[in-house]
Amino acid sequence: MTVLNDVIAAAPQPVKTGLGVVGALFLASKLFSFLRLAVSTFILPGTNLRKYGGKGTWAVVTGASDGLGKEFALNLASKGFNIVLVSRTLSKLQAFAQELETKYPGVQTKVLDIDFSADNDEDYARLEKIIDGLDIGILLNNVGQSHSIPVPFTLTDKKELQNIITINCIGTLKITQVIAPRMESRKRGLILTMGSFGGWMPSPLLATYSGSKAFLQHWSTALASELKPKGVDVQLCLSYLVVSAMSKVRKPSALIPSAKSFVRAALGKVGSGGWQQTAYTYTPYWSHALLGWVIENTFGTGHAALVWYNQKMHEDIRRRALKKQAREAAKQAKEN
Repeated sequence: MTVLNDVIAAAPQPVKTGLGVVGALFLASKLFSFLRLAVSTFILPGTNLRKYGGKGTWAVVTGASDGLGKEFALNLASKGFNIVLVSRTLSKLQAFAQELETKYPGVQTKVLDIDFSADNDEDYARLEKIIDGLDIGILLNNVGQSHSIPVPFTLTDKKELQNIITINCIGTLKITQVIAPRMESRKRGLILTMGSFGGWMPSPLLATYSGSKAFLQHWSTALASELKPKGVDVQLCLSYLVVSAMSKVRKPSALIPSAKSFVRAALGKVGSGGWQQTAYTYTPYWSHALLGWVIENTFGTGHAALVWYNQKMHEDIRRRALKKQAREAAKQAKEN
């Protein structure tokens, strides 16, 4: 640092002036970015969902029977949207559909049981039949799978690897390819896809999941640019950890909201990510947004220090998970 100061001190006055201007512009850009973050996160609402339809409009929610998907369906139904519930287990879907129609009189539901890991074209044909003639205003791409525990890529179970890619990527693309043309023809609609900090930043020991979410990030942004002139909004919704079965976190905190709190923010802040470095992406929950801004404006998402930190964190999680598995196996063996 002393050497740098000496070099600057010895520089001609025009160079010093230029460096000062560059420094001032840099600081001003960071301040402007932070102000945009603060205003979009704490003051301004997101896009009003009524832009995408009124009474009688349908929303399609994948992964709808549990966790975030269930909360998205509940929230949208409370706003008067009819819901197409898509998930794997028909009995759970039917029970939830009845719950929605009882809780929100006037709301209609349809259910479709799909095992996304099977990648069966007949399932997508059934979806086309179910939504034929419906006014689809919102598609919520929520279905997804992660690793059961953090695992080195070379040790990843082949079935788990296949399922993550098939469910997260192929399933999301095929669902969207069925519904997007209908939105194009009506010249309105919202395609909202769940992203993850795990894909936004490279995540060792979750390499396959991380890659699948990074794929969705780039795919969603590209699709957004394609469909914007046709009146269809496409947004990728970024989240850090949320209380859910997938995250295995049971108690909310300042940095880890409940599913209900996160969904309320996600649907209330659509389109609020103007401060982010990736277009058509937003981070709705306030603490996630602050963390995201710090990362983007200090290290950067792919910095070696952050990759190292992620790896150490997941190595620790893996050690604890393996110890727990060993204890449970020993307990079961003793009981037998």
